[in-house]
Amino acid sequence: MRAVAVPALLLSGLLVACSGSDEDPAAPERSESTPSATPTPTPAAAAPRPKVDACYRLAYAEALAPTSRRKPVPCEREHTATTFHVGTLDAIEDGHLLAVDSRLVQERVATECPDRLSDFVGGNLEERRLSMLRAVWFTPTVAQSDRGADWFRCDVIAVAGTEKLAPLTGSVGGVLATPQGRTAYGMCGTAEPGAADFERVICSDPHSWRAISTFTFDGAKYPGEARVRSAGESSCEEAGRGVAEDTLSFQWGYEWPTKKQWDDGQTYGRCWAPD
Repeated sequence: MRAVAVPALLLSGLLVACSGSDEDPAAPERSESTPSATPTPTPAAAAPRPKVDACYRLAYAEALAPTSRRKPVPCEREHTATTFHVGTLDAIEDGHLLAVDSRLVQERVATECPDRLSDFVGGNLEERRLSMLRAVWFTPTVAQSDRGADWFRCDVIAVAGTEKLAPLTGSVGGVLATPQGRTAYGMCGTAEPGAADFERVICSDPHSWRAISTFTFDGAKYPGEARVRSAGESSCEEAGRGVAEDTLSFQWGYEWPTKKQWDDGQTYGRCWAPD
């Protein structure tokens, strides 16, 4: 039996904290000879409300952005994001209208989209933690909001590896409720966790290890590295034994959360086994 225990690594910083702006550059000052009867420009229309089930071909960096200018593509073509919810911004606090890029407005969107992803992709909490499916979200820019846009858009993406998205195949609605979907969008590794050539990848790509279960800690306070490092080892050993062909000689791995990851909401570790 061989054990591998390493600190957990974040997939990516897929939380959007603020909204960008597409304000036009300031118009040049009008010269004294400019006729005063110059027609008044027609105000730009507000950004149209996105549609649920729309598909987009986003690059990794675009998925991390707070706003998006990408146009939808036909869903039968290759795409990396699907809109699963469109809502209306909650921008009122104590009777005051908040800016679209305010911390409170962005936090509300950052809470609702991941919550709604759970119902959309299906599966239980552990199955979602063992998958590479993630929610990303977009709001109007400040300029678009000033022109009346009041929506937010929730998309589902699949992280393929380091700064790379995987194509979405078919509908991903309820995909984690099926064994085939959990296999295709599962979290795997190119080597044993902690190895120099380890990279976290989607299980539909070549791999040699798979994340097989999670271990959740109790309490709101970070227990300390020594505690999180040792607490999940017996659980991961049993998980590794459960999927091993030889229960007397097998490998298993365990990733535990760092203090920063705990503060960001990852209060669990992952168990790994060769695949």
